[in-house]
Amino acid sequence: MTSRPPPGLTWLNSSDEGEAHGALREVCASLVWAEKVLARRPYADVSALFDASDAAMAELSAGDLAEAMSGHPPIGRPKPGDPASAREQRGMSGASAELKAEMLALNLDYQERFGHVFLICATGLSAEQLRDAVRARIGNTPEREREAVRDELVKINRIRLTRLTQQHEGA
Repeated sequence: MTSRPPPGLTWLNSSDEGEAHGALREVCASLVWAEKVLARRPYADVSALFDASDAAMAELSAGDLAEAMSGHPPIGRPKPGDPASAREQRGMSGASAELKAEMLALNLDYQERFGHVFLICATGLSAEQLRDAVRARIGNTPEREREAVRDELVKINRIRLTRLTQQHEGA
């Protein structure tokens, strides 16, 4: 017995290239990633979409990763008016003023060290877990941190692709 693909996956497979490309760029800001995922349509199931996403992420250059990160605000400061950003960073919403100030300082130290925002799949993490993660990763070498960022983007993209396949305006 075969199950029906989620409505958003059907939409992604059948929508015109421009619409699908726009939706994918909402998932990940990397143009190269979106093009690679778009090129592998149609997808038989969400697992195949995840595989394509993961493979595209693995192939991104340092510049492409920087572009992907550009779509992410610093932890503790979600994009104003962006419900996805607020949802993903929900763990910081109840943090104390002291912890928020510490996160701001850690974010600035991290950004000075690596040249980009601290990127983590924040979904489901508490403010304390986010703080501990930035503390742990700030000592990484630039090369190790770039791979940590790549791993976090894979997780974020999977969450966002799941949301896209479960409900999309055109579905």
